[in-house]
Amino acid sequence: MHLMIFGAGYSGKEIGRALAPNATQVAGTIRSANKAGELADCGMEAFIFDGETMDPALRHKLRSVTHIVQTIPPGDNGDPLLRAARGATRQDFPSLQWIGYLSTIGVYGDHKGAWIDETAQCRPTSLRSQLRYETERAWLQAGANHCIPVAIMRLSGIYGPGRNVFLKLQDGTSKRVIKKGQIFNRVRVEDVGFSTAFLAEHGFGGVFNITDDEPAPPQDVIVEAARLMGIDPPPEIAFEDAEMSEMARSFWGDSKRVSNKKICDLGYEFEFPNYRQSLKQMWELQRHTA
Repeated sequence: MHLMIFGAGYSGKEIGRALAPNATQVAGTIRSANKAGELADCGMEAFIFDGETMDPALRHKLRSVTHIVQTIPPGDNGDPLLRAARGATRQDFPSLQWIGYLSTIGVYGDHKGAWIDETAQCRPTSLRSQLRYETERAWLQAGANHCIPVAIMRLSGIYGPGRNVFLKLQDGTSKRVIKKGQIFNRVRVEDVGFSTAFLAEHGFGGVFNITDDEPAPPQDVIVEAARLMGIDPPPEIAFEDAEMSEMARSFWGDSKRVSNKKICDLGYEFEFPNYRQSLKQMWELQRHTA
């Protein structure tokens, strides 16, 4: 397996780590050369991709790539990789065997807290999610055009080492916002990596929800984290009174419980199946490495 990760950031680097044991080569793209050291630390070769054009070194590398993972979000003009690669043609990717695209459960829109799976109607409520949904369709079509399996991974809210509620509680930025009936889904970044590796190594295509087993109100996660830390949780704030950016507020417009049964039925087992187990492991890790 020769793997290229477009957008080797927080999730992209974790995908590289997960696939490294079974990949002959692992590479990733970054926007500027000063990030190359971070990829080297993960055992990844770095290439520059600014989202607009591909330099000769990257184009040459792509001729031997067998698996790609696209994590870069779409812009107003669509998916940057599809645009730069002229639709992901065989000319650009002559060795390609599998495509993974990181999307979001935001494409489902609001389902009033109901349980949904991959067959649910997609009705995005934001331009951001609408662009994601359109990009999913474009990647599935590109794969169909060249008989290449495409796995669309719809991710829930990603958290993990370096990005978690403990850090917000420690620096005083955590807010226990209460909105009746609000449910969020979440997933550890390590499971983003492991699930992508599972799909890539088996060559699975289709749409898959990548989320843990237990959707929950956001305040429950904060209370559990505070309990583990041995501190009082921050005071409750009504959603109507909470100060947050327009983008942050938009996430609260959708409420749903997203099922991961499809990927689990294929044989994938989540390393962190619920937030309580995950938070306990993470807090112990942070305490021992502090």
